[in-house]
Amino acid sequence: MKRAVLMMVLALLPLAAQVRFRQNQDSIEISIDGKPFGTLYFGAEAPKPYLSPLRSASGIIVTRRFPMEKIEGETRDHPHHRGLWFTHGDVNQVDYWANEPGARGRKGVVKLEKILAVKDGKKEGSIRAAFLWVDDTGETVLREDRTMTFYSRPPLQMFDFDAKLTAVKKAVFGDTKEGFFAIRLRDDMRERGGTGRMVNAEGKSGMREVWGRPSPWVDYSGTLEGEKLGVAILDHPQSFRHPTHWHARDYGLFAANVFGLHDFYNDKTKDGSHALEPGQSIRFIYRVVIHPGDAASAGVAKLYEEFARKKF
Repeated sequence: MKRAVLMMVLALLPLAAQVRFRQNQDSIEISIDGKPFGTLYFGAEAPKPYLSPLRSASGIIVTRRFPMEKIEGETRDHPHHRGLWFTHGDVNQVDYWANEPGARGRKGVVKLEKILAVKDGKKEGSIRAAFLWVDDTGETVLREDRTMTFYSRPPLQMFDFDAKLTAVKKAVFGDTKEGFFAIRLRDDMRERGGTGRMVNAEGKSGMREVWGRPSPWVDYSGTLEGEKLGVAILDHPQSFRHPTHWHARDYGLFAANVFGLHDFYNDKTKDGSHALEPGQSIRFIYRVVIHPGDAASAGVAKLYEEFARKKF
C-alpha cells in the first residue's frame, strides 16, 4: 500500500513543475505555468543558437517571427535578427552577428557542443549548455558556457542569461555596434511606425536619448493586440564592463553591447575592443523581463534593484 502511494506521488511530481522543458534533437521547448514561453533552437540550420518566439504571460508573442517564419505584412529586413540571440560582429575580424548562410565576408558560426543539464522546477528551471564559436577556417575561437534560468512569476515572464566566454585561441572582440545580446521585437512595438517607446534607468526616452549610452537597464514597451506590454533587459553589476551600452534601434532591434564605443560616440579615438589570451574569460549576466504595462507601471527600477542584489 505504501509503495503504491509513493509511486502515485512520484508520478504527480512533474505536474507540480511550473517551469518545464521538452528536449528535441535540435531544440528545447520551454513552458511556464502550463503555457508555451519559447523554444531554444541550436540545430545545424541556424548559424547561432536563438530563442523564438518569446511570449508574455498572457500568451502574446513579443518577438518578430522572420526569418524563421514568413508572416504576411511583417518586415523582412536583417534576416540575422533571430528572436533573441548572443553573438558579435567582429571576433578576430570574423562576423558571428550577421552570419546567415550566403552572407558576404568572413562568417563564423556558434555550434552546440553539449547540453549539460536541463532541470524542471516549481518556481524556476534551468538549461545549461556549452557552445563553440567557430571561425571560417573551422577553428574554435571561443567556448561559451551558458546557463539560462527561467522563472514562474506571473504576471511577469522572466529569465536570467549567464554566459562565460573563454578564449580557446587568442580572441579580439572588435569595436563595432553590431552586437551583442539582442532581441528583435515585433513591428507593432517599434518606435518608428509602431506604438513603442524605449526608456533607460536614467529616465531618458526615445532612441535619440537611449542609443549608444551606458545604462544598467533599458525597457522597450508598446501595444500588441490591444495589450500594453514591455520588454526590459537588465545588465547585472557582475557583467563585463557594467553598465553596458545599448544598440537599441527605433525599428525594433534591442541589444546590449559593451564593445561599440567608437560607433556609439561617433569618435574614432575611442576603442571598445577587448583581447582575450587563451584561457582567459569574460562573463555577461542579463535578465530579460516581459511585463504588462510600461517601465513605470511594471516597476522595472525595483526589479533591477532585486536583480542587482543577486549573487552569481
